[in-house]
Amino acid sequence: MVNGGCLCGAVRFRVEAELRDPIACHCKQCRQQSGHFFSAVAALKAAVSFARDDGLRWYRHTDIATRGFCGQCGSTLFWRGDEGPDVMVAMGALDDTGDMKLSGHYWVDFMGDYYDIDDGLPQHEGMET
Repeated sequence: MVNGGCLCGAVRFRVEAELRDPIACHCKQCRQQSGHFFSAVAALKAAVSFARDDGLRWYRHTDIATRGFCGQCGSTLFWRGDEGPDVMVAMGALDDTGDMKLSGHYWVDFMGDYYDIDDGLPQHEGMET
């Protein structure tokens, strides 16, 4: 179990499931929303509950997914595909990341030209695993 929330506290959530290893997404949409690549961990949608969600807003950025953020402070919180059981939870929104470490980089063919990836982790052109 892990707790998390936004910067101002208008969104507080709990994930009551084992989390997978986090990933880094370098697609343009994630970079535009987060300001850099988006590091996130997958959790079952059904395992996420909210203690407070009055600030939670969802933005449909494509015809396949929505992004969750705080409408008061602007914190990036979630990416939720319409299909599939998972929601991606922003690593920066978690109160404690424990011993979780990035497991790989995805959509690297869309990464920004202002940084390099040199951590030795696997790099993928898309979302293939």
